[in-house]
Amino acid sequence: MAELIASDLRRQIVQAELHEGGLLPPEASLMNQYQVSRPTLREAFRILESESLISVRRGARGGARVQLPTNAVAARYAATILQYHGTTLEDVYEARLVVEPPCVALLCETRTPETLRRLRQALAEHDAATAEPARSVRTHIAFHSLLIELTGNQTLRLLMELLEQIIDMANVSQVESTAGSPAHERASRKGLAAHHRIVEFIENRNPEEAERLWRKHLSEARDYLVRADVRTVLDLMG
Repeated sequence: MAELIASDLRRQIVQAELHEGGLLPPEASLMNQYQVSRPTLREAFRILESESLISVRRGARGGARVQLPTNAVAARYAATILQYHGTTLEDVYEARLVVEPPCVALLCETRTPETLRRLRQALAEHDAATAEPARSVRTHIAFHSLLIELTGNQTLRLLMELLEQIIDMANVSQVESTAGSPAHERASRKGLAAHHRIVEFIENRNPEEAERLWRKHLSEARDYLVRADVRTVLDLMG
């Protein structure tokens, strides 16, 4: 019964019948509506809380407050499953190579003046961060995310967020261990040059060259980021 209640409340949340930040009806009201006991209702709450769809605060001024589902929650679950299966980082990067280059090709065909404005702004932020490794890697990560966002395809955005949570951790981990080294400086320069070049291809509507360049860029990033001491998702996340 708790599963059925959770399913009904979940449907109301995703269909915006229950609004973000709002409180669910009082427990007594929900118990009467569903004709269940308090333990059963609270079990339904625990299900929804585990899915990050509600947050429950105990006490006289407490209650169950609605939260909207986010891609970040799905990404955490996906990372946990990949850890359980002992998935290698090479496996994750291979998936990225399959998904991300065609997204860039798609962007060449659908780009607008606003698309180009946001890409150029992102490049300017990246250029300004080159002397600061930690900041530079954040702008690098943000640029890759922006490319997927600008396709306007929600399914692709979700798929890439599932991968990016892991890849971004690998990026940060590698930068922390190699910042200031010749290898890091070389990789940073090549990465930034690829970012500038890809914006040119997008502006010129050249999907074939864009996809080819981006696959090469991601392959080089994979070769740099995969380390002997961090082979699996579990190694990375601990």
